[in-house]
Amino acid sequence: MPHLVSIRPALLCLLLALGLGTTAQTARAAEIIVAGGCFWCVEADFEKVRGVSEAVSGYTGGRTANPTYKQVSRGGTGHYEAVRISFNPGSVSVRQLYDMFFRSVDPTDAGGQFCDRGESYRTAIFYTDAAQKSAAEAAKAEAEKALGQRIVTPILPAKRFYRAEDYHQDYYKGSQRIVTRFGIVKQRDAYKRYRDGCGRDQRVKQLWGNAAPFVN
Repeated sequence: MPHLVSIRPALLCLLLALGLGTTAQTARAAEIIVAGGCFWCVEADFEKVRGVSEAVSGYTGGRTANPTYKQVSRGGTGHYEAVRISFNPGSVSVRQLYDMFFRSVDPTDAGGQFCDRGESYRTAIFYTDAAQKSAAEAAKAEAEKALGQRIVTPILPAKRFYRAEDYHQDYYKGSQRIVTRFGIVKQRDAYKRYRDGCGRDQRVKQLWGNAAPFVN
């Protein structure tokens, strides 16, 4: 019996380690990268989706290493404002996320999105493997059929994703007070006024109607 007692803690530790390892693998999030105009808005939309654990604003698709917001918004870097979305494939699929993405933007606009114009505000999907590419192409074809218009959103191989500056992350719910053309307001209030003033939800609803997932 003393021998059994001495073995059990070691065995228990081993079983726990194996169990924890299995849980970690099961819970490991997958990722997609999309560009849909202002990354504040894309982040705010997709963090509402069941199964999405995080959405990170950043830059991708261009030539400049470690770009800043000023460089990207000025143009010439080739980068898009993009969002890396981490999710649990057991709760929401890649295809479902792509379907929602197309219905949250104006995929017929090749010059930007809503009031934001220029190369950094174009739409795109960046795939990391053949399965993502296939899902994106299927979602695009279905969205084009549903909309009855040509979709110009490209489906591109992923390049390095650069995380945007900290002040851009979760901008839509920030409580810091900032100076804007609306006066001194909290970030989240500035975000709401910007989104409404830019006409994003109005245009999405005009295009997609009740199929738009993030518009009331």
